[in-house]
This record gives sequence, C-alpha cells and structure tokens, in this order.
Amino acid sequence: MNLNLQQKKVLITGGSKGIGYACAELFLAEGAQVIIVSRQASSIDQATKVLQEKYGQQVTGHAIDLSVPDAVNKMSQLMAGVDILVNNAGAIPGGGLDAIDDERWRQAWDLKVYGYINTIREVLPKMVERESGVIINIIGMAGAAPSYDYVCGSMANASLITFTKAVGGYSSKSGVRVLGVNPGPTETDRLIKLYQERAKYQLGDETKWRDLLPNLPFGRPAKPEEIANLVVFLASDKASYLSGLVIDADGGAMYAR
Repeated sequence: MNLNLQQKKVLITGGSKGIGYACAELFLAEGAQVIIVSRQASSIDQATKVLQEKYGQQVTGHAIDLSVPDAVNKMSQLMAGVDILVNNAGAIPGGGLDAIDDERWRQAWDLKVYGYINTIREVLPKMVERESGVIINIIGMAGAAPSYDYVCGSMANASLITFTKAVGGYSSKSGVRVLGVNPGPTETDRLIKLYQERAKYQLGDETKWRDLLPNLPFGRPAKPEEIANLVVFLASDKASYLSGLVIDADGGAMYAR
C-alpha cells in the first residue's frame, strides 16, 4: 500500500529506542525524511548511525532534553516545515504516592506532559497557517485504565488523552489532524524498567517484574513495530478523516479484565 509519505518531513521525539525508533524505520521505509530527537547523546548517535547505514542521509539525529525550559527554542529550527510530528519522549516512574517525591514527579511531567504540549505549541500554528500537517501523540493505556501503582503516569496520560482530543477537534477545521495512540505493554527497554519499579513497589523484588504481566492478549507484549505500523498509517492520507481520536492499542486487554 502506497501511503504517500515520500519526502514528508517527520520529527520523532524519543526516537532513538523502542516505539520511536520503530516509527523512524517505518517512515524511512516509506520514503520520508526523518529527524529523531532524544536526550541521550549516545543512543541518538547509535540509532542515527544504524538508520543512515540502511536508509542513507534521509535521517538525522539530535540530542535534546525536552524537559528543560529552553528545549523548544533549541528545536525550533528542526521543527520548521515539519509535516508530521510524533511525540513519544517520556519516562514516568512506577509506584504510588509514597514512592515518588515531588521533584521526581515534576521531572517526569516536564518531559512527557509539558514536552508534548510545548512541541505542539510550536508546530501547530504553522501547520494551521498552511492548512496541513499531522501530530500523533504516543500516550499509554494507563490514561484510559489507571492504576495506583502507576499513579504519576496514569494522571499524565489521562491529561494527554484529553489534550489530544481537544486539540484534534480544534485543528481539523484548519486541515490539521491530531491523534493519539495508547499502547499496552510493549516489548521495550522502557517497559522492563517501568515494571521493575512496579514490582519493587508491589512485590518488594524488582526481578519479579514478569509476574505483573500475566495473561497478556495473544500471550505476549506488543512489538514496537506493531505500534509503529498504526502510527505511520494514522499519519498517512489513508487516515485523512481522523482527528481528535485516541486509539487504545492494548490487544483488548482493558475489556478482558
């Protein structure tokens, strides 16, 4: 299927690993020009090297910490003329109120909640002005199915779900689409770290993190490329009438409880 993404300029935050990296690969395979951003210089360098070897100079990487106040200023040139923005950066810790102090809570929200808000605040007016563009927020199922042992992330994701719906309803009047994807457990380094924290909080032993993932749909976590397939399709003209929609991509787990 031709998704008509050739030469589209795509910026992906949190693009050096996991779902973000899988999205970069698929956009590149469709002929897009991809910019990946991550706060870890070493992971960006490695990801960019591998992707350039496979896809050539259609990809560039930049180490930028989106949680710091001037991050968007550093990215303003990168975001100029972006056709598709994929927000994916975020690392929210597990645990209840007693496990996450105020400083750690605010740092997590600065990266994910305000990181998403600030990038959209930068690119949306330009997209509205030219009456084209797509923004996709990769959020997380905890916003739709909250739990106390991931209270910080549940609240962050719930706010981003509402934000996505509100902005997507507004932007469609100007030809700009804003959508969200809520992945369920997905086989990434971030998943393992998160569930180790939750296992330490719930079970007192982080090595038992797999015990918190029983009876998964289809007997396994999602693969990053499965989430990326959905993201790339939503960004394409094949999904041209969709905006303000957040898709729960958890294999039906929320309804099987």
